Amino acid sequence: MNYASNSTKALSILDLIAMKQAGEKISCLTAYDASFSALIDKVGVDVLLIGDSLGMVIQGQSTTVPVTIEDMVYHSRCVTRARNRAFVMADLPFLSYTSKTIAIENAAKLIQQGGAQMVKLEGARFEVIEFLVEQGIPVCGHLGLLPQSINQLGAYKVKGKQQQEADKIISDAKKIEQAGATLLVLECVPAALAKKISLALTIPVIGIGAGVDCDGQVLVLYDMLGLGTGKRPRFTHNFMADAQSIEGAVECYHQAVKKSLFPTLSQSYK
Repeated sequence: MNYASNSTKALSILDLIAMKQAGEKISCLTAYDASFSALIDKVGVDVLLIGDSLGMVIQGQSTTVPVTIEDMVYHSRCVTRARNRAFVMADLPFLSYTSKTIAIENAAKLIQQGGAQMVKLEGARFEVIEFLVEQGIPVCGHLGLLPQSINQLGAYKVKGKQQQEADKIISDAKKIEQAGATLLVLECVPAALAKKISLALTIPVIGIGAGVDCDGQVLVLYDMLGLGTGKRPRFTHNFMADAQSIEGAVECYHQAVKKSLFPTLSQSYK
């Protein structure tokens, strides 16, 4: 079954898992407002991510750290009002899941008030993931580069190049799946490592700067459109360069993901 059809039936996590099983790539883009949500949904992109990247591309912050749960709920509500088909997940922002109690309160806000179908959190937070899943909240894990930890990391760098670090990412990915997460984002890791993890897990693995062999791809919308004031990461591509419209650029991205044409080797890491 090709889930990238014209059907307006809202996708569920079961559809995304079925896509992985069928070998169909999953396309994902960030969205922060109703207008872009409607356009991306119309094209047929499978997943909309309300990312805390809004702190940088919408609010003009230098990192994602200042983003609040109130910001995330507001933008999630804007996005979910305008979408019909795409699966919607939203980031739990910095310090919004430091304990089980805090995590459940904030995840509930994103689901109940924001309309998200899933929450995403960074790092090896196995107990928090397990607790959220026990309460009926679908969870997406996030490994590799963790943008919310930028003040600790000091710089945005590729993760998993050293064997010890790669082994830990593999182990953490398996534990995240065991904790009940039903999706995983891998950011800025070597393509070979991402491929190994994608094959090892039964849940879909969505890559960003993680090579073409992941089960799907995600980009920040503004990077994909060639917008922004800063230098775009190496793993992005300006799809507006060869398109006649924003909708056309989104369609080009969607098709490139579906056909495994993006990312290329030059947009991946060894």
